[in-house]
Amino acid sequence: MHWPFCLAKCPYCDFNSHVRDRIDQDRFGRALRRELAWEAARLGRRPLGSIFFGGGTPSLMDPAIVAEIIADAARLFDMHTDCEITLEANPTSVEAGRLAAFRQAGVNRISIGVQSFDETDLERLGRRHSPGEAIAALEIGRSIFPRLSFDLIYARPGQTLPAWRAELRQALTLAADHLSLYQLTIEPGTVYEGMHRRGEIQLPDPECAADLYDATGEEAARFGLLPYEVSNYALPGHESRHNLAYWRYSDYAGIGPGAHGRVSLGSTLLATRRHRAPEPWAERVERDGHGSTAEEIVENADRAREMLLMGLRLTEGIDAERFARRTNFQIPDVLEAETLVKAQEARYIEWDGARLRATPEGRKRLDALLGALVL
Repeated sequence: MHWPFCLAKCPYCDFNSHVRDRIDQDRFGRALRRELAWEAARLGRRPLGSIFFGGGTPSLMDPAIVAEIIADAARLFDMHTDCEITLEANPTSVEAGRLAAFRQAGVNRISIGVQSFDETDLERLGRRHSPGEAIAALEIGRSIFPRLSFDLIYARPGQTLPAWRAELRQALTLAADHLSLYQLTIEPGTVYEGMHRRGEIQLPDPECAADLYDATGEEAARFGLLPYEVSNYALPGHESRHNLAYWRYSDYAGIGPGAHGRVSLGSTLLATRRHRAPEPWAERVERDGHGSTAEEIVENADRAREMLLMGLRLTEGIDAERFARRTNFQIPDVLEAETLVKAQEARYIEWDGARLRATPEGRKRLDALLGALVL
């Protein structure tokens, strides 16, 4: 469920997020519910294992709308008794005060966009909260929700290894269930792209960024969090079930402006995409029941490529039997044979005929590795 609105656009962000002086909560709430009903009508009563309210900033939503969407989902699908329901939140004092209402609405997992505990870096990143508000939001979230995750950005301009270790220890002491970690990158069309081009900001060199990444794993391990995906660490049993569905290449329905999905109708797998701009999306939903701009059949070769690109991010790797069922290919048939041998010799890839996985060193080089390995 994509809620595309934010209080401000962060200078590094290239997500589908929009700033509005006024948001018609009722209109967009009705549109989300109507599009959900339209999708459910064609999918049928399938098992529902997770709901993720992402954004944008979904903690700006009226909690009553969140409650209505969850109730609709439970009525339209066969919701698991332990269905994971996550909502992304920013740690401003106003939003933190609303967390109890989201818990009452049915949310059982909160994901807080902390990004940094350094006041100067928060200002550089365009964040509207202070370190104190971030700490307070984590403490409140921990007291209200049975499961809590938070995001941090690393490889920030001028960041040092000792400061990063101290920041991680502070964060993990406060909330040690799940950590999502993202390396700061310069994305096209962002404010940071222009600043970087003009020499106004400079990111750490790749060697420094790699050291920061390694330090993350070491500090997380001190608190029992294990790396189950390239950018995600969790206590055993606290992995994000929703994101695991993406990485394991399961079906997921994307609802809301700019949302993407992968849904099976019989033996056909569809890649779905909704209109990005909020108001035109809402107009389409009001007119047609959905805001789709494109639906494309994902052929077997593309399924295989997507499943490799997603699955090799996981520490567990890819199960060969499941891969064959999902794609109608055997794993070796879609890999460059010579590169596979070299990657195994370099101990970047492990392949025993039953499971393909990237080693820790391989996951650190995953972009380059996938470019050479996947046909």
